[in-house]
Amino acid sequence: MTNPDEPRPESELPEPSPSRLPRWRGFNLTEMFTAGSARAFLESDFAAIRRLGFNFVRLPMDYRCWTDPAEPYAPRAEPLTWIDRAVELGRACGVHVCLNLHRAPGYCVNQGESDGLDLWTEDEAQKQFAFQWSTFARRYRGVSNAQVSFNLVNEPARIGAEAYVPVVRRAVEAIRREDPDRLILADGLDWGNVPVFELADLGIAQSTRGYTPHRVSHYRANWIDSAGWPPPTWPLAAEGEVFDADRLRADRIAPWQALEAAGVGVHVGEFGCYHHTPHDVALAYLGDSLALWREAGWGWALWNFRGAFGVLDSARDDVDYEPFEDRLLDRKMLSLLQAS
Repeated sequence: MTNPDEPRPESELPEPSPSRLPRWRGFNLTEMFTAGSARAFLESDFAAIRRLGFNFVRLPMDYRCWTDPAEPYAPRAEPLTWIDRAVELGRACGVHVCLNLHRAPGYCVNQGESDGLDLWTEDEAQKQFAFQWSTFARRYRGVSNAQVSFNLVNEPARIGAEAYVPVVRRAVEAIRREDPDRLILADGLDWGNVPVFELADLGIAQSTRGYTPHRVSHYRANWIDSAGWPPPTWPLAAEGEVFDADRLRADRIAPWQALEAAGVGVHVGEFGCYHHTPHDVALAYLGDSLALWREAGWGWALWNFRGAFGVLDSARDDVDYEPFEDRLLDRKMLSLLQAS
């Protein structure tokens, strides 16, 4: 009899299709999220994620971890081996690994950050972006789509399809020159919230988000303008509007189901509640979101596994944590995720 606590091999991962993705469930791992604090991914995370019943990690990364912008076509070897190791850990543990550029040449969703390029208007930035993905495509050629996928750039914002679509097409072309069958996902527009029908003919999947409304998911977050927001409830009534499960279904599910009907697979690449959101409100909100995605047949990845949105070491002041492998576990949130 199989021990459910033992890691599962890659062969047990579902085979994806760009037109219909598996219902992967898991977490974002942030070891390479910013170049200044980058480090190798932790074997213990992969083992714990599988042991707890999940099968997906998304790696949002800063290209400057392995690239000096002054020498953009000469990536450093050691940081790339950290990604290689993550791919191998995923294979060994039965966890799909989705590579993502959170910080790409010429673009980051975090306002105020700049590497001196503009991904949406400059040929050089687009050339570097395509080079990054062709490098990964060549590096992981022969690794199955059940094990690895590419999520091109995190949360394009403040641009339209006319700027976004050519950049995606150029990167996809670069990947397919090296690895014609690699599974690719593009984030939706408007911070990942709006499906991009102009990409429906490209044979790639798309990734959406689960942070609506921000007054619940990002209460007291210091990187957005949240000053003055009252403590949230769920359902939420704010500024003359009501947000509840029906509103989420209409605004954040139905448009993406229309994209699915056009032959494009959908996955929720990020969602969660910052640790200042009251815990009972966070659980109610996440419960409705998870139920909608289950109903739609979509997978998801919580931001994050360890940290202020996560199930481990989230530093909420209204949770009775329990010990878990030298960390502090939010059992109620974990149970909600496991049941979804």
